[in-house]
Amino acid sequence: MKTIFVNERDAVRNWYVVDAAGKPLGRVAAKVASVLRGKHKATFARNQEMGDYVVIINADKVAVTGAKFNDKLYHHHTGYVGGLKTFTFEKKIQRHPDAPLMLAIKGMLPKGPLGRAMLKNVKVYAGTEHPHTAQNPQPLEI
Repeated sequence: MKTIFVNERDAVRNWYVVDAAGKPLGRVAAKVASVLRGKHKATFARNQEMGDYVVIINADKVAVTGAKFNDKLYHHHTGYVGGLKTFTFEKKIQRHPDAPLMLAIKGMLPKGPLGRAMLKNVKVYAGTEHPHTAQNPQPLEI
């Protein structure tokens, strides 16, 4: 067997749209991270960015189970002494409706330049409208 190497410029990239309304946060993030990495393709290579583009709509309506709506915490440090800021899931989704989903996806991607490049291929929107209709995204079931 020969190893298949595909040039990143010659790779075929598809566009997918995911409706996150009422779906669990972790399941949506896991499926999207897998598609961003390109694990569903026969030409998957762990050192290349061969994944597809994903558009996520209704990110503000993503579901969390149990008491996570009030108990799940997000931490951010400003860099100053005593600058640890902590937000609950409820506050985070009110201020930035796309942030919990983006942070969950970011945590499931590789760390470093490759993961940052893959994260640029996901577009998250709070409502049902998105400006990527020209790319004709296909629905992705979760």
